[in-house]
Amino acid sequence: MPSKPQAHRHYAVIGAGMAGVSCARTLMQAGHRVSLFEKSKGFGGRMSTRNSSFGSFDHGAQYFTVRDKRFEAALATTPDLIKRWSANSIRVLDPLGRLTAAALPGREPHWVAAPAMKSLVAAWAQVLGVDNIQLQTRVTRIETDTLHRQQWQLRTEGADDSQQVFSGFDAVLLAIPSPQAHQLLQSSGLQSAWRGQLDKVQVAPCWTLMVAYPQAVHPGLATLGPQWNAARSTHHRIAWLARESSKPGRGTIERWTAQASAAWSQEHLQDDKARVQAKLLKAFSEITGIHATPAHVDSHRWLYAQTLQSLGPSHLWDPQAQLGLCGDWCLGHRVENAFVSGLELALATL
Repeated sequence: MPSKPQAHRHYAVIGAGMAGVSCARTLMQAGHRVSLFEKSKGFGGRMSTRNSSFGSFDHGAQYFTVRDKRFEAALATTPDLIKRWSANSIRVLDPLGRLTAAALPGREPHWVAAPAMKSLVAAWAQVLGVDNIQLQTRVTRIETDTLHRQQWQLRTEGADDSQQVFSGFDAVLLAIPSPQAHQLLQSSGLQSAWRGQLDKVQVAPCWTLMVAYPQAVHPGLATLGPQWNAARSTHHRIAWLARESSKPGRGTIERWTAQASAAWSQEHLQDDKARVQAKLLKAFSEITGIHATPAHVDSHRWLYAQTLQSLGPSHLWDPQAQLGLCGDWCLGHRVENAFVSGLELALATL
């Protein structure tokens, strides 16, 4: 499929997480038109935030680090949205919640977006303009444009099962988990040479527990449980815990997020939500010593959470077909991996 001259190109970016927004933002800043498609009702992907009457939960990515100068420069454009999170040094715990000998990691700063992790991605997406953003719109097929054979069109489904066709795209860039990207390409009849590479990528699921204890804000009771705010655990059910209320701008009500281990999440992937919550809540009590009944309990199942085996290259780009793929899974599972992947795919198309 021949490509148009670089001026006035129209890109479709599928996925409004960090990788997709990073990619779309770069292309827009280079003077091109970008249409962004997202099946969920908001931005962020795994940087999403779950709201409740007791406050918010960062139920996906908990924080990010900054090692790439380009990521640092991008963050500098929205300094008010970035806050350093002092997590009392992230602890490492044994299954009973006791501190292990490996308790003190490096001193690399940990950052969060404020007032929620999704805030950063949502702010960066605004440069695209509301008319170029399609939320709650799932792309079901990529196909050759009916009227202009040198371009692409997308078939989509809305939240109300409505169907629509968007056309006139010079390139289509997928910023979604590798299994979903592979499935969309396959269902679109696009037998990509990338299949072998995508099959090597391994991404684990994750069950996330969210609990709130409003009784902990009463006078004389500052916090419940441990005196640390974040920890990695070797408990067979829970791998990570964080006190959400310790993060800047999150409110004072005691709230915790606990993320299950990859192995346990895979074993219980199809379990009933209530059963998962009960098991994780029991493990949470064992680790933290918090045995009070939470006023709020919720959970979320991430089918594609932590990258176990990354792609290697930062992105995939086919200049002949004008198709590309990006995501944190290309490089790892960090927020910065997603940013770099989206950025470098955009630069490759330019």
